[in-house]
Amino acid sequence: MRKILLIVSTIILFLVALGLGFRIGQAFPQEIVIKDAINRTDSKVPADFSTFWEAWQAVNDKYLKNDKVSSEDKMYGATRGLVASLGDPYSQFFSPQESKKFEEDVQGNFGGIGAELGIRKERLVVIAPLKNTPAMKAGLIAGDYIVEVNSSSTEGVSIDQAVNWIRGEKGTKVTLKMFRESWDKPKDIEITRDTIEVPTLDWEMRDKTAYIELYSFNANASSLFYEAILGASKQGAQAIVLDLRNNPGGYLQVAVDLAGWFVPKGTLVVSEEGRTGESEKLYARGNAALLDIPVVVLINQGSASASEILAGALRDIRKIKLVGEKSFGKGTVQELVNLHDESSMKITIAHWVMPSGKILDDGGLEPDVKIEMTDKDIENKKDPQLEKALEIAKEEINKK
Repeated sequence: MRKILLIVSTIILFLVALGLGFRIGQAFPQEIVIKDAINRTDSKVPADFSTFWEAWQAVNDKYLKNDKVSSEDKMYGATRGLVASLGDPYSQFFSPQESKKFEEDVQGNFGGIGAELGIRKERLVVIAPLKNTPAMKAGLIAGDYIVEVNSSSTEGVSIDQAVNWIRGEKGTKVTLKMFRESWDKPKDIEITRDTIEVPTLDWEMRDKTAYIELYSFNANASSLFYEAILGASKQGAQAIVLDLRNNPGGYLQVAVDLAGWFVPKGTLVVSEEGRTGESEKLYARGNAALLDIPVVVLINQGSASASEILAGALRDIRKIKLVGEKSFGKGTVQELVNLHDESSMKITIAHWVMPSGKILDDGGLEPDVKIEMTDKDIENKKDPQLEKALEIAKEEINKK
């Protein structure tokens, strides 16, 4: 079994080569475990398949255009229905053609709008638009619902199918009918696709506080975080505001490594728990150089997977305050199973459990200080969430 330790919340509308891992939405993020399927027959299936075969025969006998549908297509449709019956938006079946395209996408690049998608309340939702991408420039924000793509309804559409609709060649346009809970009715937004470059980290000093924006837990995040801390230290930083808003996740190990800056070595950061109750525990192994530094973490609906793991661990272990809005709540692990005919299926096999025992998939993280960003705030380029986080950091500095 080969593991690609990568958490994504769902499907990102771009692909970027990331060494041994990949991002496709998320919690891309997700940990993907690739395993060959075992070719066997289980004679103790607890179901009566006679109904299926009756339906199969009825289709063959009565369907008007049966001669235009191959038995292979029917079989793949039935298998797709089996996976769909799980009611899990992160589990999906791929026919051989779809599986090949999936693999090509993982290894390649294409145009997109730079947003990660998920399913919330059985509707297609924007988890996070990435910085300086067409999605962000068009005004999409975390929590926006996508009602239609080029006039096609997204009702009942899988995340992967929605991605196929939205992505395309650089320079081409896609029209999304969007709905925001503060709007009276949906609006059409036309977005020009572009090649997406994933941002990683920015930082600056705000008085005595180092303000660090972490956009992605990609392969560069650990080294860039080190450089940011080194630079902030040289400028006399006495506190840190870590901004994980609109960060859809990335590599699990990067989240664990970054936690090692803030908590004692050997501290439990997160556990992966499967259906049997057995768990794999991941512990901090860093130098804990920031153990005594006041920290405030910003989260919102676009904080998913690795972001939630890091934010939740810092609160559980150090009682660090979370400021902003409730996080997305993507904390499951998917396994990609290759089937004998080159089809494949992606299926949820485990979930992440925080040190406190909280399961991330059960609704996300509630902030300690809840502050919502309004449309007026966005229009006026105000950031009351950041203002509050900096205020708390200043109070913590004064206490010391």
